[in-house]
Amino acid sequence: MGALAWLIIPAVAAVLASLWALWAARAPKSAGDPASLAEHQRFLAAMERSTAGPGTASTDGLGR
Repeated sequence: MGALAWLIIPAVAAVLASLWALWAARAPKSAGDPASLAEHQRFLAAMERSTAGPGTASTDGLGR
């Protein structure tokens, strides 16, 4: 009976994993939140302004 349990447990786990994968892939993903993207762009612009002080020239494109 113990050997049967060791065979049933992975089988049940595989069935549950398959069901979860089907459920997770059922709906198309959205392209993103435009408001969140705009906020992120404003944040990046503010960080770029704060790290690049007056008179500092960045030659490597990383702001160093």
